[in-house]
Amino acid sequence: MPLLSDAANFDVSRSPSPSADTSRPIKRKLDFKVDEGEIKSKRSIKKRRSGKGKGLADDDETLDLERGINTAIGQMDSRLLTDWVAQQVKRFAPDLSMVELEDQYLPERALKDTSTWDKPRTLHDLPDYLKRYSRKDLGPRKLSSASSSLGSPHTLVITAAGLRAADAARTLRVFQTKEVSVAKLFAKHIKLKDAIKYVKKTRIGIGIGTPARLIDLLDAGALSSENLERIIIDCSHIDQKKRGIFDMKETQQSLMALLNRETLKSRYGKGKDGIDLLLY
Repeated sequence: MPLLSDAANFDVSRSPSPSADTSRPIKRKLDFKVDEGEIKSKRSIKKRRSGKGKGLADDDETLDLERGINTAIGQMDSRLLTDWVAQQVKRFAPDLSMVELEDQYLPERALKDTSTWDKPRTLHDLPDYLKRYSRKDLGPRKLSSASSSLGSPHTLVITAAGLRAADAARTLRVFQTKEVSVAKLFAKHIKLKDAIKYVKKTRIGIGIGTPARLIDLLDAGALSSENLERIIIDCSHIDQKKRGIFDMKETQQSLMALLNRETLKSRYGKGKDGIDLLLY
């Protein structure tokens, strides 16, 4: 039997508490960590499904920052490229109806499949790329030749910026002769009136320029698409901000306006008299 002195020394604070109120939910602290990479991945997937993501070929894993290219472009065939271009168009035109968007899209037959090209899509390899994918049904005609008509090139190379066009022109001078020019057709440091005069008096085999300036030269009647056989879009190249020609709204919209000109679009994929569209 406990003594009274023991009872007096009993610590009440250590006595059992009354039964807990089970009417309130008990919050439990879960002991696990969430993988932030997984969350980002799920957010990325959600963005793409909603049309707000960057698109099929814009994952950082496909970007070769050392060479300044997006390697995914070269891995896609004509069908995938057509879908990818459509995604890029829709990305900057969220308010257009489906009918209006369809008018902006390129048909699959327009894009030449160059996915068999196994070299990096850099300017250094562009001349060899041109040689390989120039049509064989044109007989002995060479890339260093040109129509006798002035301002009527057989090839147009479209770049996102003037500086890039200048670099491309230096690379493609291997196709220039005394009679045939590889022409720089961009706005940087060249006034439109001066460009018009130059094009009207020059035999051009290959023209390199930006979308807006090419449109201006076509509208002015200086540049002709009558003898055009191919259009090459400098598509794999990315700038320091990891942007390609389809990633800049104003440039992309000018590019699509150029590609969708009826005089060009009606000839895409039409064989000998048609125009090949190549995404380099």
